[in-house]
Amino acid sequence: MGTVAFVFPGQGSQYVGMGKALAEASPAAAAVFAEADAALGEPLSTLAWSGQSADLDLTVNAQPALLATSIAYLRALDERLAATGTGPLAPAFYAGHSMGQYSAMVAAGVISVSDGVRLVRERGRQMQASGQGRDGAMAAIIGLDDERLPDVRAAGSAAGIFTIANLNSPGQVVVSGERAAVDAAVAAARGLGARRAVTLPVSVAAHSPLMSEAAAGMRAALAAVPFHDPVAPLLANADGSPLTTGEACRAELVEHLTTGVDWVAAVRAMSAAGVSMFVEIGPGRVLTGLGKRIALDAASVALDEPDAPGRLAVPAIQPDPGSAAAPAR
Repeated sequence: MGTVAFVFPGQGSQYVGMGKALAEASPAAAAVFAEADAALGEPLSTLAWSGQSADLDLTVNAQPALLATSIAYLRALDERLAATGTGPLAPAFYAGHSMGQYSAMVAAGVISVSDGVRLVRERGRQMQASGQGRDGAMAAIIGLDDERLPDVRAAGSAAGIFTIANLNSPGQVVVSGERAAVDAAVAAARGLGARRAVTLPVSVAAHSPLMSEAAAGMRAALAAVPFHDPVAPLLANADGSPLTTGEACRAELVEHLTTGVDWVAAVRAMSAAGVSMFVEIGPGRVLTGLGKRIALDAASVALDEPDAPGRLAVPAIQPDPGSAAAPAR
C-alpha cells in the first residue's frame, strides 16, 4: 500500500469564499460546483463563494457546500498533478470526520457527486427535524486527561441521554445529548480539571441517540442510491475499522448519526498500517491540526492554503508507483 491517506473535514470547516479562488483557477474544480448546483437545482456555489455566513452555516447548506468544495479540491489536485505529468495520487485510505464521510465516499468512488450533495442536504434536514421537541445540546471539553472521561460519561449519563460525540484528539472531546446531561458533564469536567468546558452554539445533539429519527430517515434515503465498493478502504467513524464494501459504507452513514466519532482511533489505525502523510482534502485545516496531535510521527498537510495559487497547495509527495490506479473521480 501507499503511505498517503486522504481525510475530509466535516461541518464547522465551512467559510464564505471557500472554493471561489479554486474554481477560478481550475476548470475541474469549477465543474464540480456546476454539478452540485445542477443536482440541487439552486446556486450552491454562489452561497459558498459570496453568501452570508449565517445562511452558509445552516446545516442544510453547510453540508452540501462542504462536500462540493472538498471534491473540488480533490479534482483540482488531480488536474494539477496531471499537468506536471505525475498523475493522480492513489491513497491507501480514505476517512471523513462526521459529514466528511460522504465526501470520502465520493472520492473513493462509492457514490457520485450528485448523489452525495443530495444526500447530505437530506441529512441536514433529517438532523434538524430529529432535534425538534428535544432539548439537545453539545459541549466541547478541552485539556482534560483522557483517563477522566469515564467520570464525565458517568456524570452526564446520570442526568439523561448522553454520549461522547467526538474524540477529536488527546485532550479534545465533544459531548452530546439532552441539555441537562450535557450541563452535568460540563460541570463534572470543570471539577476534574478541564482547561475549558463550554456548551456549543448548536441546535441539534449530533452523534447521539437523539438522532434516532434522523437515522431512520437516512436509512430510507440511502436505500434509493447505488453504492459501489470503495477503491481503497474507508475508516468507520465509531471505531476506525475498515469499510471495504458498498453495503458497509451504506450502513456506516446510518450508524454514525447516533454513535460517536472516534477520530483518534481512525488516525491511529491508518498510522499503524503505514500511513506517513495525511492530506486534508477540503476547506480549512481542522483535521491537519488534529492529525499533528494524534500521529506524531506522520506528516499532516492541508490543500487549502491562502497564499497558494488558487488556494491549492500541492503536497510535496509523488504518486506511489506500486499503488492501484486512482479512480475516475
